[in-house]
Amino acid sequence: MPDDETQTQTLNRGGAARTPAGPPPPQLSGAAEAPAPWLLRLIAVGLVLAALNLRPAITSLGALLEEVREGLHMSGSVAGVLTSVPPLCFAVFGVMAPRLARRFGAGAVVCAGMAAIAAGLLIRPYIGSTAGFLAASALALMGIAVSNILMPVIVKRWFPDRVGTMTGLYSMALALGTALAAAVTVPLTGAMGGNWQSGLAVWAGLAALAVLPWIVLVRDRTPAPGQAAPARSAAASGPSASVSGRAAGASGQAAASGPAEAPALRITRSRTAWGLACFFGLQATAAYITMGWMPQIFRDAGVSAGTAGVLLAVTMAMGVPLAFVIPRVAARLKQQGPIVVVLGLCGLIGYGGLYLAPAAGAWAWALLLGVANCAFPLALTMIGMRTRTGAGVVRLSAFAQSTGYLLSIPGPLFVGVLYQHSGGWGLPIALMAGLMIPQMVAGVLAGRDRTIEDEC
Repeated sequence: MPDDETQTQTLNRGGAARTPAGPPPPQLSGAAEAPAPWLLRLIAVGLVLAALNLRPAITSLGALLEEVREGLHMSGSVAGVLTSVPPLCFAVFGVMAPRLARRFGAGAVVCAGMAAIAAGLLIRPYIGSTAGFLAASALALMGIAVSNILMPVIVKRWFPDRVGTMTGLYSMALALGTALAAAVTVPLTGAMGGNWQSGLAVWAGLAALAVLPWIVLVRDRTPAPGQAAPARSAAASGPSASVSGRAAGASGQAAASGPAEAPALRITRSRTAWGLACFFGLQATAAYITMGWMPQIFRDAGVSAGTAGVLLAVTMAMGVPLAFVIPRVAARLKQQGPIVVVLGLCGLIGYGGLYLAPAAGAWAWALLLGVANCAFPLALTMIGMRTRTGAGVVRLSAFAQSTGYLLSIPGPLFVGVLYQHSGGWGLPIALMAGLMIPQMVAGVLAGRDRTIEDEC
């Protein structure tokens, strides 16, 4: 094994061995050595700070969309397009993450992603034009997209025996960041004199803070410490289980570990990968429909605007505790199908309540839909559980998230079209409920006890 580890550490981009240019950073030395406890704690802090920044760019804008439209003289159609820009950017830019991780290392890419978020959020309020606003938003969303893809990779790499726990931790932080930006952006704007530019730009500070923990991993190109004994099976041991620098990619890993890594290159042949991509896309569709339209459903039913906003915050906040619990439970089960069905049934009941009595049971429906939205951390957990190798988790994360976000783009727009042409919420809510059925089917398929390497 030491010879194999040395070979993996010295792979160049084309797969040939070379002599390392210099000694590795002290804190990252020795693939066979256990990582220092302080380093793991620092990475855990980095995961939490990164996750806190993966949604405020979206929910802070939603809170001040009317002010932004007036300030930039933005047309209604352009403002409508903004609701579909996040999943579009996640799909387009997410496919770049594996190649960037191979070239620079996953930690360096996440560090750059946090910097891109900070720059985009700082620039966009002051750029003074609709085109510039969209371009700066795209910069921030690009940083979010690559970080989205690499979060499961970081967890699998540094915490291979605690995938459920760490996925739950950063999923909880992601839900907290989502709810926090939705809830406090307007009060913060008021406290800063009612200036919407300041209200949006303030979130750049949180992103800048998230850059700091990742600086220590910028030079990381070595196989992951402690990867020799992964949680799933002995087949994942050795250098093929690492996700690092140039050796993290499909070609580099194939050269290092031989045929065992080849199936990851044919991920589109895996039914599990397609099931997970569809499950991810359908849950993302439900989440963006909820964030974009649920307050309007309540307001049209006679609920006040302030209460409708609080109801949305309650729905988003449900993900804070449950995003920590669900991945831990899922990681202990061989099959995650039962959890998928429970979450789907909560969504069906919640949408049924919105259809029959939206105002009378508003708090119950908000809570149930908040539970249903926890399909997101479950999907992230299954990404780590449906692979045996480090390169496999990179490929599956990129495929499932990019394909899933691409599938989710039409959902919010189609709901708006149905609402406008039908004059009510009956058909849109029926569509939302109907999408729960294929989501459950896809989730059960993705939750079977197998890995993509077994199917390719």
